[in-house]
Amino acid sequence: MEIPKVTFRNREFPALTRGIASDITETIGNTPLVRLNRLTNGLQAEVVVKLESSNPLHSVKDRIGVAMVTDAEASGKLKPGATI
Repeated sequence: MEIPKVTFRNREFPALTRGIASDITETIGNTPLVRLNRLTNGLQAEVVVKLESSNPLHSVKDRIGVAMVTDAEASGKLKPGATI
């Protein structure tokens, strides 16, 4: 059985299976959006917020961090087992 894949920044990752990620990078992305119903009650606007605190490191910087490490690995600037 082939494991489904998701693509992030032109890089393929295994899709989450039963909610269990094989590493932290699989949990980055698809930040939940939540409607602010009380603030917009009676208005014609729909207001939503992103719950960045749901990201693995509770930050908007998760995606850029993965991109920087991926780039450093690909360019050879970061060697396997090196400390960041």
